[in-house]
Amino acid sequence: MDIQRALVVDDLAGSRDWLARALALAFPGVVVQPASTLAEAFALIDPPPPLALIDLGLPDGSGVRLIEALRAQPGHTLCIVATVFDDDAHLFPALRAGADGYVLKDQTPEALADILSGIAAGQPPLSPSIARRLLRHFQPEPVATTAQEALTARETDVLRLIAKGLTVGEAATMLDLSRHTVAGYLKAIYRKLSVNSRAEAALEATRRGLVGRY
Repeated sequence: MDIQRALVVDDLAGSRDWLARALALAFPGVVVQPASTLAEAFALIDPPPPLALIDLGLPDGSGVRLIEALRAQPGHTLCIVATVFDDDAHLFPALRAGADGYVLKDQTPEALADILSGIAAGQPPLSPSIARRLLRHFQPEPVATTAQEALTARETDVLRLIAKGLTVGEAATMLDLSRHTVAGYLKAIYRKLSVNSRAEAALEATRRGLVGRY
């Protein structure tokens, strides 16, 4: 696919620059049109761009509205969400609105460029953690059948704090434990929940009902 023009919708200047750099790496010579609000974006979709990178949390509404508007336009714009939100409440409404991809702002411009470059080969533009999340969503709910899979009370305490965004050091202070001890609990949590990061641990715990939603 020949991408000569792309719309970047994000209210943060730094994020717009980050997304523009990734686009330039993926599609050399691409003309990037920036917008910081939905209103600015709506003014740039006639004619619709071949590709749009869209943040969800904008000052004047959700980026989902822009996806819906682009889907109503003739032709086809590749609508790719670029956001910090990796939960079901944001992911699935965006996909239902017609988003072609969903990438997280937790990677380098080079990594994002690799994901975007895959569009030409027909690869879905998804962050790896989002792809795993989608796969898990359609798999049977795992059932804890052994004591090893169950979190201890202290591990659950650690997970609740991590899910709230606290660092290992901050969680250690809250629980009056050493950083080393909390790191050990976190390692056990990763193993029991079969995840590889703090974000995935919080999401998996929420999905299994081990902690509440934040």
